[in-house]
Amino acid sequence: MISTKRAYNFNAGPSALPLEVLQKAQEELVDFNNSGMSIMEMSHRSKDYEAVHNDAITHLRSLYSIPDNYEVLFLQGGGSLQFTMVPMNFLSEAQTASYILTGSWSEKAIKEAKLFGQTQQAASTKDNAYRNIPALEEIQFNETDAYVHITSNNTIYGTQWQEFPQTGEVPLIADMSSDILSKPVDVSNFGIIYAGAQKNLGPSGVTVVIIRKDLLEKANKNIPTMLKYSTHADANSLYNTPPTFGIYMLGEVLKWVEEKGGLEAIAKNNEEKAKLIYDVIDNSNGFYSGHATPESRSLMNITFRVTNEELEKQFLAEAKEAGFIGLNGHRSVGGCRASTYNSVPVETCKALADFMIAFQNKHQ
Repeated sequence: MISTKRAYNFNAGPSALPLEVLQKAQEELVDFNNSGMSIMEMSHRSKDYEAVHNDAITHLRSLYSIPDNYEVLFLQGGGSLQFTMVPMNFLSEAQTASYILTGSWSEKAIKEAKLFGQTQQAASTKDNAYRNIPALEEIQFNETDAYVHITSNNTIYGTQWQEFPQTGEVPLIADMSSDILSKPVDVSNFGIIYAGAQKNLGPSGVTVVIIRKDLLEKANKNIPTMLKYSTHADANSLYNTPPTFGIYMLGEVLKWVEEKGGLEAIAKNNEEKAKLIYDVIDNSNGFYSGHATPESRSLMNITFRVTNEELEKQFLAEAKEAGFIGLNGHRSVGGCRASTYNSVPVETCKALADFMIAFQNKHQ
């Protein structure tokens, strides 16, 4: 059995997984369902694996109340491959796609789209060092656009959409890699939701795509087979060998979310965890400073700085010695970052808050 002595894991991804899920996977690792095989050794065409695969889809549909006119796909390549697949399927040379820039990942997404058609920035907060999400009234797109693309949560800068734009007949496409499953979402407001699994859904290697069926019918047909969404929709994500163990783990994480009370309970828990740390920042009289503006703060990635660079290095070094993992900010921006995804316990966030208070008391 896995030791219950766990690290204070604030890694941005791959990130913490529920201990209960890891323990169940350990128990079933060698012999799944009395088959004499690991789930990793089974044919993806077998009845045992097919049940796991379809069960994961069913649980995701249930948690998000996904309408019948949407397909749920399990792909590979991470969110980064979706930067390419989206415009390849839905952006022609004669069209324009609107991208809302809120950080590095949306910058990478629009870069890929430029290879397939025209793009425009519907809004951007780059001039403000990506400290905030654009106000809804600042967003400008055209009714003839192929789609509008957003990144729902920005892991590097610690910002998150609190309210999504309404785009009418223009499909809204969201990269939800770092906050999927963290709160209830009305799927019907989106044409496509995609997410790498390694933050809230499971281990790395699986990418979830929730896509409206009418978009599949409109997609470009003259592209490579494996890069067509319809290929995977028509084959129930079994056109080729899927990441079977990752999908098994994803299914177990979905069951864990249900056992915790569903997305409403998960959202409430995430709010409690983030508040513990944000309160320390806000009450530190400038010893700690948050990167994101208060109205745009992420519940998944809390980004902050310590009062000066040398003290910040000391903070990170002492935190590491105390058992806190993954608190260094992204290499592109530096600073500190606590990623408080679904599987990070409240106790872990409380321990960090206490450490931050003690460090300030010692050094201010």
